[in-house]
Amino acid sequence: MIRVARLKAFAKLNLGLRVLYRRPDNYHELRTVFQTISLADELTVRFVKSRRTRIEVEGTPEISDNLAARAAHLVLEALQIQGDVSISLEKRIPMGAGLGGGSADAAAMLLALPALAGGKLPSNRQVALAEQLGSDVPFFLGGGTALGLGRGEELYPLPDRAGKFVLLICPDVHSSTADAYGDLSARLTSGPLQNKLISFQQEVWQAAGGGPTQGVAYENDFEEVVFARHPQLQRIKQRLLRLGALSACMTGSGSAVFGVFEHPDRLLSAKSAMKERSFAVSFLSRSQYQSAWKRALKPHTKGDSWPPQSRYAR
Repeated sequence: MIRVARLKAFAKLNLGLRVLYRRPDNYHELRTVFQTISLADELTVRFVKSRRTRIEVEGTPEISDNLAARAAHLVLEALQIQGDVSISLEKRIPMGAGLGGGSADAAAMLLALPALAGGKLPSNRQVALAEQLGSDVPFFLGGGTALGLGRGEELYPLPDRAGKFVLLICPDVHSSTADAYGDLSARLTSGPLQNKLISFQQEVWQAAGGGPTQGVAYENDFEEVVFARHPQLQRIKQRLLRLGALSACMTGSGSAVFGVFEHPDRLLSAKSAMKERSFAVSFLSRSQYQSAWKRALKPHTKGDSWPPQSRYAR
């Protein structure tokens, strides 16, 4: 029997991002706040048991070393199940923009494939597989608003900030993550670490207090070095603020820049004034995010637990 699920893999923003120092393992110690948004890739996943495992990904553009395919392999290995997996992927999240599209697609397989294959994947094992795939992937197992520490994989849920009106600008600019880290590493000792931590704490406390967005100035340490390489991104940020955004910030290591607006009419007015590709999106709360997944997987799951549990598991 072929089992089919149609899924949405939602993007994320970084609501502030601090890079503290380079660790002995050559990764960088980060502080960030992740936030899921309504922009999403669309996936159709088909599974049928077979005597050998075969995984195919269709869609445009063609992606080498596709994270969704890698995630599917890891899931079936962990479940000790063999099968044919067909993934039809419609990319709507711009690639290389700091929006976590590849990580979201990978997490989609970690959430959906156990339900389709009839296996049980404990939460701790699911998280371990997510960490193998990338630092952002664990966040997409829960969504909503979360504090990210370490490489971003150490997560703590924060009060939801759902309902914000966001204009996301995705210019035709490729911002290299490797270049951004390389440029930033040389500057990490130039400012007191304690000041950076205090400003991040104040930002998170203010935003988590449930008050208005006004006055919350999201800061991203990558902006200084990425804007130096791509000055047009700084101009986009400045234009969003002039057009009425309460705050504006680059997400991840770029190149997407977002502005948060108090009213949807101001957002639409700003959207019409921007020449670059743009998306009007909203924050997704944790409950909205998980409810979307439960609806998508309902034909193949039982109960209301999280992560969803397969109705086919024995």
